[in-house]
Amino acid sequence: MSRATSAATPSQRCRYGPLVGAIDQGTSSSRFLVFRAQTGELLTYHQMETKQLFPREGWAEQDPLNILETVEECIEKAVEKLEKLSIDPSDIKAIGVTNQRETTVTWDRRTGLPLYNAIVWHDMRTTETVDWCIARTSSKDKNHFQSTCGLPITTYFSAVKMRWLMENVPNVYDAVHEGHGLFGTIDSWIVWNLTGGPRGGIHVTDVTNASRTMLMDIKTMQWDSEICRFFEIPKDILPTIRSSSEVYGQIVDGPLHGTPISGILGDQQAALVGNRCFSEGQAKNTYGTGCFLLCNVGRKLMMSNHGLLTTVAYQLGADAPPIYALEGSVAVGGGLVRWLRDNIGIIQKDADIELLASTVSDAGGCYIVPAFSGLFAPYWRSDARGTICGLSRFTTKSHIARAALEAICYQTKDLLESIILDTSRSVVLTSLKVDGGMTANNLLMQLQADLLGIPVVRPSMAESTSLGAAMVAGAAKGIDVWEIHAEPINSGTPEAVDTFMPSITENGEFNKVLSILNRIQLNMPLHTESDPREDYK
Repeated sequence: MSRATSAATPSQRCRYGPLVGAIDQGTSSSRFLVFRAQTGELLTYHQMETKQLFPREGWAEQDPLNILETVEECIEKAVEKLEKLSIDPSDIKAIGVTNQRETTVTWDRRTGLPLYNAIVWHDMRTTETVDWCIARTSSKDKNHFQSTCGLPITTYFSAVKMRWLMENVPNVYDAVHEGHGLFGTIDSWIVWNLTGGPRGGIHVTDVTNASRTMLMDIKTMQWDSEICRFFEIPKDILPTIRSSSEVYGQIVDGPLHGTPISGILGDQQAALVGNRCFSEGQAKNTYGTGCFLLCNVGRKLMMSNHGLLTTVAYQLGADAPPIYALEGSVAVGGGLVRWLRDNIGIIQKDADIELLASTVSDAGGCYIVPAFSGLFAPYWRSDARGTICGLSRFTTKSHIARAALEAICYQTKDLLESIILDTSRSVVLTSLKVDGGMTANNLLMQLQADLLGIPVVRPSMAESTSLGAAMVAGAAKGIDVWEIHAEPINSGTPEAVDTFMPSITENGEFNKVLSILNRIQLNMPLHTESDPREDYK
């Protein structure tokens, strides 16, 4: 990550012009970054890890107060760094917020205190709640509400998490029914607190985060009465839905007191904006704890018949039309590497996997299905569990390391193929833009290009998610310091990219391997009249 390394002189100070800050609250850390408006130049940032809580197998929680404390401290520390660079913090004209999506918080509007820990997006405790919900629908189908909210009924989304909280945590049930409970995703929790909390905090969310709750009608951009009744979630505990780019309120305390908060995007939508995927058919894939591939499909609302999600990509102003995306969500991407590090111990740090996997030319017939949290898109199998197969006496930890990287690539190919099918092949990607921490792994990027048969484009600016949040905040009406569709001004922040070209043609070999993986994932018998493993030998 680039950062300024020498103090700016007073004569240089004016050259930075208006600045925009971005709060980036992710699954494992909180950050505050400061960008130069329009150019996207990153001036400074501060980052802090957040506490991860795993009280039971399959459960994942975070302390909402810890999240808030780290956000506030990151703002303070980043402002201090600006001052050391002789940059006036008052040049920050707006703040954008981007956040881990689906993670669910409920709190008391009177005290501002959480009623329970935040339930994280990949938490699996709601499996029985999902089964109960599906059984209650007239169709007995997980896609019962898809035509309204664009999503299947799964453990992933916020509505089932809130349903679980109301059923299993008495003080949540009491607060909701006594009228002093509030529900929100992480963006709502942060904005409510920064704009005053119990002293008049603004309870809002944007269309991208609302579209991940299962409660919003993605045609009207409003909470859907029928679905809210189905989950027995009162509308009055929900935040007001706003566009992704408008002034919501002002920060009331701290070093940025009075600064407007004027942009909110879920983290994957923020990465789509940060990668400048503004044209229909452009796509990006983020390689983080999970993998998330979003394809811009424009103003047309497109429902998936091949296991993808229909989601709101962004809405750039209250009067602007919503732009939609098809999304493929993979639960375990970088999480597989951390599992090899922490649970199996074949690497000491995440970066070691590239060197280890590079010592062999292939995975030696070893394949991994990393279904630690079930399988997300395009299969949506909460009952699936991880598998390593194809082991032999020949298999080494190097083969397992390479198989792990290949598994991430295979899952991405699944998503891309579903997008092509859903769009009736009208979307044919000529390249894939990528971001996220795992993109530093050159071997992974090359394997991905080889498997997809198209170039994989990695920008030199690694902070696509934070940049997207800053862009929509700076572009908001009344802020107007960032022309979001304009090409960045050449200011020493190059739009340079690393492009990984396919080194092999798609000769069918990878498709045979993919066929094996798909059969394993769907619990299909491998030995058929034409066993693809025999062909691959």
